[in-house]
Amino acid sequence: MHTIGLQMIGNRQSAEGTQTFRAWAPAKQQWLPQPFHEATPAEVDQAVALAAKAFPAYKKATATARAAFLHAIASGIEALGEALLQTASEESGLPLARLNGERDRTANQLRLFAKTIEEGSWVHARIDGGAPDIRQMQIPLGPVAVFGASNFPLAFSVAGGDTAAALAAGCPVVCKAHPAHPHTSHLVAKTILEAAKETGMPEGVFSLVHGATVETGQHLARHPQLRAIAFTGSFGGGKALFETAAQRPVPIPVYAEMGSVNPIFLLPGMLAENAATFAAQYLQSLTMGVGQFCTNPGVIVTAGDGNELIKALETGITQLAAGVMLTPGILNAYQAGLQRLESMGALPVCKGADVAGKAAPVMMRTSLNKVLETPGMLHEVFGPAGLLVLCDDAAGLSIFAEALEGQLTASIHGTPADLDHHAPLADILREKAGRLLVNGFPTGVAVNHAMVHGGPWPAATPGAGTSVGTASIYRFTRPVCFQDFPGQMLPEELRNENPRSIWRMVNGDWQRGSIS
Repeated sequence: MHTIGLQMIGNRQSAEGTQTFRAWAPAKQQWLPQPFHEATPAEVDQAVALAAKAFPAYKKATATARAAFLHAIASGIEALGEALLQTASEESGLPLARLNGERDRTANQLRLFAKTIEEGSWVHARIDGGAPDIRQMQIPLGPVAVFGASNFPLAFSVAGGDTAAALAAGCPVVCKAHPAHPHTSHLVAKTILEAAKETGMPEGVFSLVHGATVETGQHLARHPQLRAIAFTGSFGGGKALFETAAQRPVPIPVYAEMGSVNPIFLLPGMLAENAATFAAQYLQSLTMGVGQFCTNPGVIVTAGDGNELIKALETGITQLAAGVMLTPGILNAYQAGLQRLESMGALPVCKGADVAGKAAPVMMRTSLNKVLETPGMLHEVFGPAGLLVLCDDAAGLSIFAEALEGQLTASIHGTPADLDHHAPLADILREKAGRLLVNGFPTGVAVNHAMVHGGPWPAATPGAGTSVGTASIYRFTRPVCFQDFPGQMLPEELRNENPRSIWRMVNGDWQRGSIS
């Protein structure tokens, strides 16, 4: 099961550094024996330089060739079979059933991007004939750094959505593996490199570097040949990369998804009619994956004394077991987050049984006034912790919504009459979150053409992007226009003949035909 703890720089492996780290096995509560080498600055430089060397060839690879590469990665990941799932489970503590679904999601999103680029309309070709003749389309940015996430060892990691989108766009990728699952990362990276060789991609189209220190990631972020960064993780980590990128001689975009409290607004009618059912569904969402989702619903907001809801939460939470978290550091941060909430005046409501080395689910409560006085209460506690915010009346729901920082999601639960009466609430929340839900829970994130996984600061940066769904490809492209170019010099997507029959805006009208 265990793999070689080396950097994978293009077609070669490297272990120049003497500093090492080990992966944690949450279920066994022990460190795994094999060391992984921390990438040296020279190794990081080599990986980015190789990506920059690969870019001129890779950006010109046909959509069919890039799609074949993505398909080969997807098939290779599936071919790893149980070995991949067992390794990921050992390193993350996540059950095999969850990881099986995550593997399917990883392969499916690669294939979805392949289909998208083969169809071709994603380039948003626009043609305005006349004098001058101006034609526009999206082109790839260049080498991209992807930072793997701790909580999704497959779907938001080495071959996850960020890598899939960047490769689809035509950008080589240097991936910084998350130190929580280096063995899993190695297996997937090896598969990507095999797929690149099989489909004739240039060396350097993908590399993997390891590192458990902040310095390794920061050195990668500062590399002058890098053109964008994608990150999924904590606010502190994302903000640090954002600031580094902004201070470079030539700043580059950082697409950081940094989490949020994902509030659920429980309207009065639904509270009166359905408190017990809501509480059961809420606790299931809150504790899924031991609460280690960036879309975890960490806050409920409702009006009144909330007594029936509190009783239902107390009943439900006693039936829930404590769970192992991804790393000791994440568990320590969870416990520190609970202590921080209590120090700010949040009151305990109910808690699951304490088990050494595990995270027990917790519900706390506070008032609207307390939250308004202490906005730090709404900072994310990563794990199975929920905060119930009680407003004196229904008007307080809108006051709370107006005070919110940016969120990945915001949900409204109500009866039809509730939803009609509180319609303005959705308009407020539209300015606060990337995804709005009605009578649903945000934990699951579908991978499709319409999904948005992002939101205003501090949930993500910038607020105009998404890290899930095919629209995420635009993080790694930029528009360029060609003015008065002869036809033979134009990209084929912009030629009069439209050889790929893609949808294009021609003089203001969308069409798929050729231009006479």
